[in-house]
Amino acid sequence: MPYARLAHGRLVVNPGSVGMPYGRPGAHWCLLGPGTDLRVTPYDVPAATARLVAECAYPHIAAWADQYLNARASDVDALEAFGPRDGGPECLSAGRG
Repeated sequence: MPYARLAHGRLVVNPGSVGMPYGRPGAHWCLLGPGTDLRVTPYDVPAATARLVAECAYPHIAAWADQYLNARASDVDALEAFGPRDGGPECLSAGRG
């Protein structure tokens, strides 16, 4: 999940992921300095999937590629999977606002 935020006077940047993006397909990255510019570069997902299936020994690679290269998981899914687990209010507000 890409973001650029100030935290305690410091800029914290997570450009996202090239291979496992959330929300929309593409290679998520950030151009730095001066400032930050969060970017997404589209690529040929069907071709990438076909290459993985042809060259990877992982038995479930086709399902993995479909799920992750097509960005079928949303930012809400990511927050549910990786957010705080203590049930506190930050669980409900993380990533929103």
